[in-house]
Amino acid sequence: MDTLWTFVVDHRRQLLTDSYLHVSAVVQSVLIATAVAVLLGIAVFRSPWGSAAATAAASIILTVPSFALLGLLIPVLGLGVRPTVAALVLYALLPILRNTIIGLASVDSAVSDAARGVGMNRLRILTRIELPLAWPSILAGMRVSTQMSMGILAMAAYAKGPGLGNLIFTGLARLGSPTAVPQALTGTVLIIVLALLLDAALVLVGRLTTARGIRD
Repeated sequence: MDTLWTFVVDHRRQLLTDSYLHVSAVVQSVLIATAVAVLLGIAVFRSPWGSAAATAAASIILTVPSFALLGLLIPVLGLGVRPTVAALVLYALLPILRNTIIGLASVDSAVSDAARGVGMNRLRILTRIELPLAWPSILAGMRVSTQMSMGILAMAAYAKGPGLGNLIFTGLARLGSPTAVPQALTGTVLIIVLALLLDAALVLVGRLTTARGIRD
């Protein structure tokens, strides 16, 4: 325990930097994935065939092992941030896309018909009624994608990506040295703690952005 605490104190600046890079990469990737998934969900949610095809495509991507996906992206995007973010975006799509489709499809058609009856066009119905009603479901998908991405990003050290995965991989590569276990353990614990903090932040976002009637 003393060795672990000594490692944290001696490397606190590196740990803070790696933690920031880890969270930054995940947040950027989830935001990009949310934009893509919501737009795709809007395009297909009224079509059972389109919804099934889009969900199946995202599901197939999620089954590809992270090392394999990074290996496919490295020749195209090189090493570092770009293949890492691209892989995270692809992995984050399914939960957000599925929840977007479910959220939009669950909006009562009577509500949309009533809005149409008072003169609202399709775009206003979507932005003022359907998306706000589907937002809790979309946010739930974002929370799942965020938690997955926090763990998957650790594997990005294989592609020289940013974050705490480098700390874990370096520690595992040096097993037998006095600082190997504290290094790998510190990286693992930090990922767990940061994942919980990000989830709490998304819960707070949900409380602040969801209409009281929907939330309650």
